[in-house]
Amino acid sequence: MGGEIIIVALVFGAIFGVFYLYFSTRNKERLALIEKGADASIFVKGKREHTAPFWKVLILNLSLLLVGVGLAIFIASILTNAMGMDGDVAYPGTILIMAGLGLFAGFTLTKKLEKE
Repeated sequence: MGGEIIIVALVFGAIFGVFYLYFSTRNKERLALIEKGADASIFVKGKREHTAPFWKVLILNLSLLLVGVGLAIFIASILTNAMGMDGDVAYPGTILIMAGLGLFAGFTLTKKLEKE
């Protein structure tokens, strides 16, 4: 019982440590830049002009991922029934391959969407 508590405490401590280091380092860098005379407006995240909205990118990638998984299940059923391939190999293999291809297609379409 004591081991679980120690593990949970270590995980939360590691997460806190990462965030603390990130924000304290960022603050020190910003103060150093301001002391050297840098304009404070460089720290404000403004809207970029040529980016697609987040929801469009998310829907595009999610839809292509789901199409890839659906197509993979169809291909795996063909491999197992028509070609006699083992289902334990065919289903996970084709799902991972087609999901990766779907995400790659989503990545390339997202790049094209952001160029427009």
